[in-house]
Amino acid sequence: MTRPIGYFVHHQGRGHAERCAAIAHALPPSRPLTIFCARDDIFPALPANVDIITIPSLFEPTGEEAASMDWVSTPATLHCAPLGWPGIRSAMHQMTSWFHRADPALLICDVSAEVAQLARICSVPHVKILQHGDRSDPGHRAAYDGAAGLLAPFHSDLAQPEWDDAMRSKTFFAGGLGVDLRVAEREVARQRIGIDPDEELILILSGGGGEGFGQAPLGVGARTCPSARWITIGKVQRDWHATEPGNIEHRGWVDNADDYVAAADLVISSTGNTTCQQILAAAKPWLAIPEWRYFDEQHRKADALAAAGVATTLPHLPSSAHGWTSAISETWTRHRPDRQRAMIDEAPALHSAQWLEALVDRLWSPQPALTPASFKELRPS
Repeated sequence: MTRPIGYFVHHQGRGHAERCAAIAHALPPSRPLTIFCARDDIFPALPANVDIITIPSLFEPTGEEAASMDWVSTPATLHCAPLGWPGIRSAMHQMTSWFHRADPALLICDVSAEVAQLARICSVPHVKILQHGDRSDPGHRAAYDGAAGLLAPFHSDLAQPEWDDAMRSKTFFAGGLGVDLRVAEREVARQRIGIDPDEELILILSGGGGEGFGQAPLGVGARTCPSARWITIGKVQRDWHATEPGNIEHRGWVDNADDYVAAADLVISSTGNTTCQQILAAAKPWLAIPEWRYFDEQHRKADALAAAGVATTLPHLPSSAHGWTSAISETWTRHRPDRQRAMIDEAPALHSAQWLEALVDRLWSPQPALTPASFKELRPS
């Protein structure tokens, strides 16, 4: 029997789902994969060896929760574990029942430190997706320290300096994991999004995890560079005092963000992982502006990008015309396309799947059985 692999996916981001799908397609067809997620409509096409078990959201209340328990403190090892939530109990029941029924090879956990700890408590090996940010808290440390392996969807040169040798030794770095690495030709991409070949295009891209960039500073930037066409995709915060020129256009959510990146002459973006990997693969001049996220994830990622020399970074959008002029000039000057392309693995999903299969073999290779006598010998005297 081939043991199945489980995969818990945070349901808020399509990047998480695309990362999961990339691994699903790269695993051997004989390896069953069961995905746990609160939504089943965020995934691209999946192979036949994959099934999805929908579970209640661990983060969104339904109105059935008991608010009277909020006075009970949360231990430092947990981040989001409110009491009196029947949906969380149901989700945990579905996962632990599957652990008992399926006897899985391991569980891949994307985001939740609590689910990673649940797997360990249930005697199921887990692989934790490694994220940037200040993860020194007891909850993340328990999830990372107790993992059989860590999977980083970015290049090893983007590792944070405080990640020690012990942590790096069990981490597999897969730059570009979950991103379509087939970057379209600039002219082809421009035809797809309706942009003339000779226009200078500045793209502003924000992900789905926050509220996006402010309308007012973008208007200042577009007015500062009147010869360029500015297009935003993703969320933009509307500002009543914004006075926008005619060379900026807001297109909102699009299904082909990779075409916009390929078509751009310069990209201004937040620093979510999928966004970063898309821009690195396209090797574009890049001004990276971190948005607020839990545990300073995007700020720490921006620090790593700057240290690796693959992006110009600022803590926030420029607030004046001369600030924009300086930032854009610096972005062009610091552009290192070869360095950016080196951040992307040629086959990140395949190499991740091979690493996972090797890890499963190591975890489940036959070992001498422990007898009561041999177990007694292992105890300290």
